Amino acid sequence: MSSDPKTRIMIGTSGFSYADWQGVFYPPSLSKEHWLAYYAEHYDFCELNFSYYRMPAAKQLEKYLEHPLKYAIKAHRSLTHDRVNFQQARLDFRQAVEVLQQDDHLAAVLLQFPFSFGFTPEHRKYLLQLLEDLATLPLVVEFRHPHWIRESVFKALKQGAWGITMIDAPGVSGGMPEYEAVTSELAYLRFHGRNSKNWWTGDNVSRYDYEYSPEELEAWLPRISAMARQAKTTYISFNNHARGQALKNADQLKSLLGS
Repeated sequence: MSSDPKTRIMIGTSGFSYADWQGVFYPPSLSKEHWLAYYAEHYDFCELNFSYYRMPAAKQLEKYLEHPLKYAIKAHRSLTHDRVNFQQARLDFRQAVEVLQQDDHLAAVLLQFPFSFGFTPEHRKYLLQLLEDLATLPLVVEFRHPHWIRESVFKALKQGAWGITMIDAPGVSGGMPEYEAVTSELAYLRFHGRNSKNWWTGDNVSRYDYEYSPEELEAWLPRISAMARQAKTTYISFNNHARGQALKNADQLKSLLGS
């Protein structure tokens, strides 16, 4: 692997199967079953987010091995949001996702917690147990409650070699502060957009409906370079998927990084 940090940065999008990408990215005549193959011709990394809504199965994930992609896969909501019947859910999820470890396709498992998952003793205990139960997988944690952003949390994650997600999001009251943290051998950055109006009230489309300007992306370059120097691989995902904005911004960032 080259010592140049830029060669260790992989950029993609959160999800790939969006109807409004057809005609914008996917050719109008291309059938949905061929979308991922087409995506893989343009990107080398993708977040799989369907797994949040329905528990993935090993056989289902085998088809993703057909493409030359690295995948991050979002943990099922039973592990991060509902937190009920989680013992069996952890086992089911881990056994399914281990399929992606074949031929080094698995970039990370994304544990995205909601704002309601605050920095409490109960939640800290739950998180530690979850991380330990899934320790055979490369894990990254994304917090949405700002009280988690503290040195003691960074230190604990480093001790377990678990990653943390840095995010770009609106600077709204109660939202996440800016922070710098790489706590494992992989660095992870998610661009959620800066739609302040819809951040607390929008759905999973309108909340992230935002297109970054080239200047906003360029401002991230020093921080991305710093992340890459601290990690073996840096993964960057654009979650502002409405109307293909994530694709446009991913391409712009790739160009700015010279990759």
